Amino acid sequence: MVATPYYAGSLLLAMPGIGDTRFERAVIAMCVHDGDGAMGIGIGRGESGISLHELMRQLDIDPIHCPDVPVLAGGPVEPRRGFVIHSRDWGGEGTIDVAGGWALSASIDILRAIAEERGPTRYVVALGYAGWSAGQLEGEMTRHGWLVVPASLDLLFDVPADQRWQAALGASGIDAAHLSGQSGRA
Repeated sequence: MVATPYYAGSLLLAMPGIGDTRFERAVIAMCVHDGDGAMGIGIGRGESGISLHELMRQLDIDPIHCPDVPVLAGGPVEPRRGFVIHSRDWGGEGTIDVAGGWALSASIDILRAIAEERGPTRYVVALGYAGWSAGQLEGEMTRHGWLVVPASLDLLFDVPADQRWQAALGASGIDAAHLSGQSGRA
């Protein structure tokens, strides 16, 4: 029996020509992947017109003590639900440890902690997520379109969102200029 590869703790990159405009050049931080399915948060695109301060104000949180950074487009599933990928130096109710590298929280408590300067030292905030049912991601991985690369805290937190796709490829030794959206046949 062949072991199923699990990608939690990695980055999933959508390659040119994936065939789904929602994921064109997407960078997805894979947070959960097991026999029941997979879930990741998109970290490569800003959510048009929404900033962290605006989001906090909508939730009646005073954002005065935190930077006004863009809220990312986390994925097409539940696009109004918020998620925070963050360093492991903060934990709250429902926080999930992601492969010992970073953490994922979805409660309002983390936003309050960030606003009060008692939250994680590093974080990105996103709305929505990408999800796959049991075996779906494994099936997609057999076709062209997705590339799994190692995640680093620098890629997650320090590289600007619109530069993460190219930076993740470069960190894996791949030159984006050599990629094609066309597939061939032998």
